Amino acid sequence: MKKLFFAVVISLFSFVGAQAQKYVTVDMEYILKNIPAYERANEQLNQQSRRWQGEIEELVQEAETMYKKYQSESAFLSDAQRIEREDAILAKENEARELKRQYFGPTGELYKKHESLIAPIQDEVYNAVKEICELKKYTMVFDKSSTTGLIYSAPSVDISSEVLVKLGYSE
Repeated sequence: MKKLFFAVVISLFSFVGAQAQKYVTVDMEYILKNIPAYERANEQLNQQSRRWQGEIEELVQEAETMYKKYQSESAFLSDAQRIEREDAILAKENEARELKRQYFGPTGELYKKHESLIAPIQDEVYNAVKEICELKKYTMVFDKSSTTGLIYSAPSVDISSEVLVKLGYSE
């Protein structure tokens, strides 16, 4: 009898606890596709990216042309001329590589432009999600259109501090 009673009590507490948590999903891809400012910003980024890629490809093409010319003329060049041409080719290749890093690197111009155009829109969407969650008492929101998963989590369901206490790293 006691076992049955404990099983019923545990089941009730589990059921009540499960009902207190509200999880929802959003489709960020769908949301962003329906925001005209996001589409315009994305198109701006794509256009700029294509322009920069064209600049880089032009430099790469120049380096290839220089190399082909060097190959065809190398038999007739002195050692000093060969070294000079090789240095010029390497310099052109390095220029292309540096330009690529400057435009497309982790802190490059494309990243900065993305931050200035796209980040404010994403922040606006996040704030709207947060407001809806607070209003409707949702505890977590998952993005069903991406692998990033969690978009919003209510602070009340974060047990990080409790874990640190349990591990003895915090009081």
